[in-house]
Amino acid sequence: QVHLVESGGGLVQAGGSLRLSCAASGRTFSVYAMGWFRQAPGKEREFVAGISRNGGNTYYADSVKGRFTISRDNAKNTVYLQMNSLKPEDTAVYYCAADPFPHPLVVSTTSAAYNDWGQGTQVTVSS
Repeated sequence: QVHLVESGGGLVQAGGSLRLSCAASGRTFSVYAMGWFRQAPGKEREFVAGISRNGGNTYYADSVKGRFTISRDNAKNTVYLQMNSLKPEDTAVYYCAADPFPHPLVVSTTSAAYNDWGQGTQVTVSS
């Protein structure tokens, strides 16, 4: 099991940027593929971005492709989500999650693959 804590959320105007961080503790961080999900009020949780264990493979939801970048620093046990050109529809609670049994080549986009979740951080984008 790995313990995850997100930070970096806040209020930003449309077009602005935020960088989310997710610090992990517990089991060896580098064995996990990591993902970012989000949930807006009244909507289901959705996949945003994922990254493989060594950072070599990444995957993005179409809605954020070209605007968001996921990265990780295994030496710091941290995964990041750089969010640029933010839109009001990006407003949501953002969660990081750890996949303990990742496919060697494919990053999972389904929440069921992720066993451990952070508490979430609120991102609000004003128009």
